[in-house]
Amino acid sequence: MSSTPIAPFACTYNPQLPELLTKLGCSIAISTYQAGKIIFLSPKNQDALIQLPRSFDKPMGLAIHPTKDKMAVATKDEVIVLANSAELATHYPKAPSKYDAMYMPRTTYHTAGLDLHDIHFGQFNGQEKLFAVNTLFSTIVSLDDDYSFTPFWSPPQITKLESTDACHLNGLALVNGLPKYATSFNQGNQPQSWRENIIETGTLYDIEKNEVILDNLAMPHSPKMINNELYLLQSATGELVKVNPENKTTELIYKFKGFVRGLSHYKDYLFVGLSKIRKNSSTFAKLPFVDDAQEAGIYVIHLPTRSMVGKVTYQSSVDEIYEIQVLSQKLRPNILNTMTQDYKGGLMTPETTFWSKIN
Repeated sequence: MSSTPIAPFACTYNPQLPELLTKLGCSIAISTYQAGKIIFLSPKNQDALIQLPRSFDKPMGLAIHPTKDKMAVATKDEVIVLANSAELATHYPKAPSKYDAMYMPRTTYHTAGLDLHDIHFGQFNGQEKLFAVNTLFSTIVSLDDDYSFTPFWSPPQITKLESTDACHLNGLALVNGLPKYATSFNQGNQPQSWRENIIETGTLYDIEKNEVILDNLAMPHSPKMINNELYLLQSATGELVKVNPENKTTELIYKFKGFVRGLSHYKDYLFVGLSKIRKNSSTFAKLPFVDDAQEAGIYVIHLPTRSMVGKVTYQSSVDEIYEIQVLSQKLRPNILNTMTQDYKGGLMTPETTFWSKIN
């Protein structure tokens, strides 16, 4: 007897999660480069979740503008900036009055293949900037319409701007709109040197002071400023930790059974991504919990009590998650990519919006 095939993006979740997202009035956005999708998870009602997967070419970094209703997605060789229009959502020709938000492509930066990881909207010298972690060149960069990238800061040990992915620079946290903290897998300056020892040489940098804060982390990812305090994930140990930069210490907040990457915060809750470990990878197969880390999904942690209150587990399609963002005040958002013609029909002006026919 043949079994029923599992539907794409099938997932399970605890019964309290739809109610929690409804109460918070938000949806969750995740990027999964392995599946080539940005996925929106929303509460269909207080008892069920609904998903919207949208194709992007190897999406990784996912940024939400702190004051404007905009989003940026780092893909294989582009960064796409999208703006939300509730009006276009309401009158979306394919599903009128179904969505309460519609993220439309507005600007594309043609960066080439830089292996961009974290990205953030920020400010520098009074001008709005889009900052990104250029992992291939081991440097924090800004993006504009003049160059593929403009170097902003490199770790102290990086002596030359070259495409060697020396230390696997990956994470970035901003303070007051400026890059402040960064993470890497080691302090190497040779091509791919980070692969030599991925469990004990992870590094946290203070960008402003141009110095190392910690150098014994376990594959650090996703540094985030939460309530004016610094948090990050140690992927190789499955730990969420709070960092005291002055004392150069860490405090364990929650330990997961798996590979964690992707961290977002909304009100009293943290949203943490969990990925499967690729057993066929010569690098990641070295991790001590490789046999147990075969689950991908999202954990929701109540920060005041440090307890797990929600969980999503993917049964198909999604094996690896890179970034998580919370879409506040959006219970059924949509997003359009540039791979199909749909976005070309949505027109936005400062005064009004239109859906036009696509020739």
